Amino acid sequence: MENLISLVNKIQRACTALGDHGEDSALPTLWDALPSIAVVGGQSSGKSSVLESIVGKDFLPRGSGIVTRRPLVLQLHKIDEGREYAEFMHLPRKRFTDFAAVRKEIQDETDRETGRTKQISSVPIHLSVYSPNVVNLTLIDLPGLTKVAVEGQPESIVQDIENMVRSYIEKPNCIILAVSPANQDLATSDAIRISREVDPKGERTFGVLTKIDLMDKGTDAVDILEGKSYKLQFPWIGVVNRSQADINKNVDMIAARRREREYFQNSPEYKHLAHRMGSEHLGKILSKHLETVIRSRIPGLQSLINKTISEIESELSRLGKPVATDAGGKLYMIMEICRGFDQIFKEHLDGVRPGGDKIYTVFDNQLPAALKRLQFDKQLAMENVKKLITEADGYQPHLIAPEQGYRRLIESSLVTIRGPAEAAVDAVHSILKDLVHKSIGETMELKQYPTLRVEVGNAAIEALDRTRDESKRATLQLVDMECSYLTVEFFRKLPQDIEKGGNPTHSIFDRYNDSYLRRIGTTVLSYVNMVCASLRNSIPKSIVYCQVREAKRSLLDHFFAELGGKEVKKLSSMLDEDPAVMQRRTSLGKRLELYRSAQAEIDAVAWSK
Repeated sequence: MENLISLVNKIQRACTALGDHGEDSALPTLWDALPSIAVVGGQSSGKSSVLESIVGKDFLPRGSGIVTRRPLVLQLHKIDEGREYAEFMHLPRKRFTDFAAVRKEIQDETDRETGRTKQISSVPIHLSVYSPNVVNLTLIDLPGLTKVAVEGQPESIVQDIENMVRSYIEKPNCIILAVSPANQDLATSDAIRISREVDPKGERTFGVLTKIDLMDKGTDAVDILEGKSYKLQFPWIGVVNRSQADINKNVDMIAARRREREYFQNSPEYKHLAHRMGSEHLGKILSKHLETVIRSRIPGLQSLINKTISEIESELSRLGKPVATDAGGKLYMIMEICRGFDQIFKEHLDGVRPGGDKIYTVFDNQLPAALKRLQFDKQLAMENVKKLITEADGYQPHLIAPEQGYRRLIESSLVTIRGPAEAAVDAVHSILKDLVHKSIGETMELKQYPTLRVEVGNAAIEALDRTRDESKRATLQLVDMECSYLTVEFFRKLPQDIEKGGNPTHSIFDRYNDSYLRRIGTTVLSYVNMVCASLRNSIPKSIVYCQVREAKRSLLDHFFAELGGKEVKKLSSMLDEDPAVMQRRTSLGKRLELYRSAQAEIDAVAWSK
């Protein structure tokens, strides 16, 4: 199952390329879910020598103070034959066969990120080593823990390094390789201290004991290596690194491994432990354990990836499509967004979405109540009837029936209906405006583009204003038509007996008596009520025809007509998406590509098991 480690290597490199290296992020992170081995140790623990022994090459920067200032993701790939070489992820087309050049590139790349200072950075360097002398393994070399800041470093450097180390090893998917020197008291080991804090039961910690050959005469590390001094779930592993003299003489790493094996095999104290000592054994046991952990994590990784893909796709859907670059694409995009808004607006009117029912409330409640409040009976009170009748007669009293008086009474009553009619038009206009604002808020794409949202809103309101004006004109015409031509049949059906004012032989003064005037008022009120009932039905029809129907048919027609003549610059300004949203969409798109690739890779490995 060597492809398991290769799979994690590939995903880790992709994560780093996207800026996902386990830090707090507003974007979904896959790094934290990947099993990894983090190498932890103090500055003088021999951590770098352990890594070089596993690799079999001198390639790590050396010196005093904090040498490792960025995490180094070291990915080892076993090849069957051929020359050893290394590759950096930030230099994908360049192969390094000189490992001294690898050391220099690690230093240079660190300086590119941190500057030529002694600061640290959490952005990892990815180094892949291909060799027939390694096992398939991935290790993350972290900055060495320190107790004091050196010159040129802030006082916070001690805590900064510990926080960085902790951010890696506190994650449950991280295997801790705790490196401690045997010639120092284990109780003072920085690696053991911090490992114990995050993994108190030692369930994911491997203890590595270095510098065993440098212990004082008469002392040994058997109790530690046998797990008696400090017990871990996994056996302690002792290593013997090259001495500084060996390093200065460029002693071959393969020869150093042989001498290491001989040391444990020939030492009376460690002979019984020799089969599980040394850097070669360490590399093999870590590789095997990492494969086991990765295999056990595959179902969880699949679940996490599937869930995250769904979440990213959902957010990308909310963020909308990216802005087109050409004029035609921009115009089409604007039209499509507007059509989406228009469809939502129609759905409100048609009852698919709430709000359109308020228009019927205007017709069924508001308009009838307004008409009822007109109180025509007060308009046709005795004094008013007499006043209008006599004024209409002028110097020549009517002979048979006061026709002009009737007309004036009817017209003065019907004209008051204009108020409720206008109010109904305005009420429907207000509802339509509210539905426009609501539809804009419900059109997700318009949230992306503030300028387009304003333009569409203004265009829709202007269109509603035009339909309101036309509706008001048509609706008031209905009232004016009733005033301008009376329904003759209504009056022909009225009895024409003497008591009802039909006898011209009465004196002029008799014709203006209370009974006569009351009869006229009653007749006019009956006619006005008849017309009012008719208008109560026809006014809603006029409003729906002129306002609602037109709003559904042509709300944005005028806007579309003007849109075709706009220049590319103007179209671009209308699609002025928030740069943060654009960046978020781009980042999520890349993250989605990573997760889909990881999904395919992991599914392939899962099926091959």
